[in-house]
Amino acid sequence: MDNLKSKKILIVDDEPEIRIMIESFLRKEGFFRIYSAADCASALSICRTGKPDIAILDVMLPDGDGFSLLSSIKQFLDMPVLFLSARGEDEDRLLGLGLGADDYMVKPFLPRELVLRLTAILKRVYSSPVAERLSAFQLGEYIIDLDSAIVHRNQQELPLTAKEHAILVKLYENQGRIVTSDALCQAVWGDDSYGYENTLMVHIRRVREKIEMDPSNPVYLLTVRGLGYKLLVKAIR
Repeated sequence: MDNLKSKKILIVDDEPEIRIMIESFLRKEGFFRIYSAADCASALSICRTGKPDIAILDVMLPDGDGFSLLSSIKQFLDMPVLFLSARGEDEDRLLGLGLGADDYMVKPFLPRELVLRLTAILKRVYSSPVAERLSAFQLGEYIIDLDSAIVHRNQQELPLTAKEHAILVKLYENQGRIVTSDALCQAVWGDDSYGYENTLMVHIRRVREKIEMDPSNPVYLLTVRGLGYKLLVKAIR
């Protein structure tokens, strides 16, 4: 389930109160990669640059409507959509679903129900062995995106090298458990991993420089003396 919490969510509604309310409930449920837009133009821009994994679209927007917006998005990005509308007419509901929306809710709505419906869509679309293999997770204020091999910190994007990425994937797959140096070397260098322990230490240091606030006093990527390393993912929010 935690890997679903790392999915990028776009909220499109021209009412600031509704955007803030939805984002607040999503964050309480553990979602942390949330975008918001008040109109079609801003939403399209976010879709092109941020490529969200799911969108919550209001039907009535100041520069168009959610149905046209969905059609525009579908031209370059295939993602699930949940519609919100102040109107409950069957024609609107059928139009939205016919355009490819995954669900349709009428305002006013219970925020808890919205989160449950959104989570159900995410499970249906993204819960597969392939989709769950890699994910994104949060260490303090930093987000480590294994899918794109990027660390997001202080509004910067720090790319991971192939070996740094392989180290983090292995540690993340075994988060909270000790991974021996031999196992990490095998994950990074394969069958030719013998004798790479010292080189591994150098790469571990470089990883810490990207994911730790103080690399000399790590709190997430820990050394277990005589055995190997351990990654502590304290919270995904």
